[in-house]
Parts: sequence; C-alpha cells; structure tokens
Amino acid sequence: MCRFLIYSGHQPILLSHLITNPTHSILTQSYDSRLRLDHRRPHNGDGFGVGYYTAGPTRQRRSHIDDDHHTSKEEDIDLGPEPCIFTSTIPAWNCRNLERLASKTVSPLVFAHVRASTEGALADSNCHPFSRGALMWMHNGGIGGWKLGVKRRLVSDVGDRWFEAVGGSTDSEWAFALFLDSLERLGVDADDELRQRDGFGHVVLRKAMLKTIERINGFIAALPVETREQGDVRCLLNFAVTDGKSVVCTRYVSSRTDEAASLFFSSGTSWKMQPCSETGTGAAKTQLGTGEYKMERRDRGADIVLIASEPLTFERDNWVTVPTNSVLTIHNQTVLIHPILDQYYNHAPSFSRSRGFAIAQGQTAEDGKAAITRENSAGALNGAAKEVAVA
Repeated sequence: MCRFLIYSGHQPILLSHLITNPTHSILTQSYDSRLRLDHRRPHNGDGFGVGYYTAGPTRQRRSHIDDDHHTSKEEDIDLGPEPCIFTSTIPAWNCRNLERLASKTVSPLVFAHVRASTEGALADSNCHPFSRGALMWMHNGGIGGWKLGVKRRLVSDVGDRWFEAVGGSTDSEWAFALFLDSLERLGVDADDELRQRDGFGHVVLRKAMLKTIERINGFIAALPVETREQGDVRCLLNFAVTDGKSVVCTRYVSSRTDEAASLFFSSGTSWKMQPCSETGTGAAKTQLGTGEYKMERRDRGADIVLIASEPLTFERDNWVTVPTNSVLTIHNQTVLIHPILDQYYNHAPSFSRSRGFAIAQGQTAEDGKAAITRENSAGALNGAAKEVAVA
C-alpha cells in the first residue's frame, strides 16, 4: 500500500520542510515505513509524486524602448489554477531532482505520495497525484473485487469524457474518473472555468466523494454471489481530493467489523524544526534534532493543517487519528469531520474493529504512533538493524 501527505496552510511552506527534511518525512516513509506491516514488500518504492499550487500571481518587469524613451512596467504572469505535478518511477529516496525541487519551491497547498503498487504497472502515468484542471486526487488502499468484475462495471458507468481522460491503469485513477463523473451527476462540470479558478466548494466536493464511495459499493454488490466468493471484495478507500481551495479526505473500509488503513491529522500555528538534543547514555547516546519537527499552537487557530498516512513527528500529542469510515474536510483552515453513514458504519461507540484485514493488506489499523519514536528512528538513521514493534 501507499503513503500520502497533505499540507494546507495560510502561508506557503518550503516543500523540503514536509518532503525531505523531517526525520520521518514522506521520503523516509518510502523506504522506512514504520506502520507498514507487509514484510514481503517493505518499501513504497514504485514511484512517487508531488503536486502543489502556486502561492499567487507572479510579477515580472517588462521594458520597452520607443524613440529613445525607455519605459518599464510590472505585469502579472497568470500561471492558472492548475497544480504543478512532478512524478517519477524512480524511488523517492534515490531522486536528487526531488531534493532540488523541494529545497527551492514553496506552496500553500501540497499533495505528496509514495507508491507501492497493487494495480497497474510501474509507469509515470500510474504515479499519484492525478489531476483534471484545478482538481487533484490521491488514493491509499485498493478497490475490492477489481479483477472480479468491478473494473468492468466502473469503466462502463463513467461518461465518455472521463473515460477518455484516463491515462494509466490503476484502480486509483479510475476512482478519480468516477469522482469526476459523480460531480457531473450532481450538476457540476469539473471543467467549468469559473469553478476551476474560484473553487467548487467543500460541500460539493464532499458530496461527490461520498457518491463515489457509494457507487463503488454498488458495483461490488452487483457482482453475483458466486463471484464475490472467489476473492476478497472489501475496499480500503483512503481518498484525497482538492480544488486548490478546500481539501476532502476519507478514511474508509467497506466492512462493519474491520478497521481501515491508518490516517492522521495535525493542526496548529507553526511547523518548526526543533533544536538539537541528546538522548540515551554512554555508547547508546544519540544526537537528535536534525529533522525533528513539532507542530506548535499559540492559539486556537489552525494556520497549518497536515494530513498523513503516518505521523511525520514523534510528538504523539501532535497527531489525531481520523475515525474509521469518516470524511475529513479542510475549509478556510477549519477541520471538519463527518461520519460516513452507510451500511458499513458501526454506531456502537465502544465497538472494536478487527485489524486483520488492514494487516493482510500491509497496513496498520490502530493509531500506531507508539511504533514511531525518536529511539527507533535514531536507530534506523544509525543503521541499527532491529525490528520495530507495532503497538
């Protein structure tokens, strides 16, 4: 399974503060995923992608010489509402261009993704995030019963415009096509130029997201009983979509008894690297600090919101576990969480879901934060070959 990261902030951030610098950054998770339990394929090395929106209009000065008179004026360069997306099939930990890009690029809204493929070949066209105009999409998980007939039903159910736009072969990109089709069925054109620039609205994005999940469940339910018995048709649908203004994410599993793949969020007023310190004694003493970040909060505001498959920091109280089968929305830097009230929602607050399915898919299902500690990170950085226990 994959890992993804989202940053939404009032102010642009240097991408390296998210992607490369933190000790447990998304780049680190590509080769040292602490909450990944599939030891047969321990790496997220099947490519990566970074998508980001420009901070605002760029100004340039133009000079003009006419009859020995020299004049100059500043003009705005319109970069458009579309995100800039950089993808590669090179493992993230081995891509120098990613480090170069991250160290010189700022953005107020960032999507980052490292891939461990379950569907689709190793190709740039299969690397997340995917986009259509100003809309950008990522997925961690998998659609159940994909090769048992679900793919055929989904592909046949989307409009021609969205069908023709799919360039890869992943279930994730087809889910994005289904999302675009769901927007259209709500009476919203994903290619509308005004909405591309001004935003689609968080309510519209959330409705389309929920409709997308509902339709996927419908395709699975439409399979003959004998077909469903041939394989596992449960889904892990941690989807993320943004229009450059609002963000909508889901943490979802199509089961009333199983736990979903992990997802966390953190919010505060500043995201800062911490000063160096030492931990341990004697020969075990380790210098820490480089790459140690902390989400700080000076007031009740949320100038910064991070969403991640795995926490980027070792401050356990910095991170909140997104509830299973819920949708998280960031709108005007306010975090909203709504339950997904369908046939798989469990209304019993004390019910404990099983971790078995998520573990079988190479995921952890509990909050898992105890597995990500300064000590085991320092050990990894020093080349210590030890197994990390997952709480």
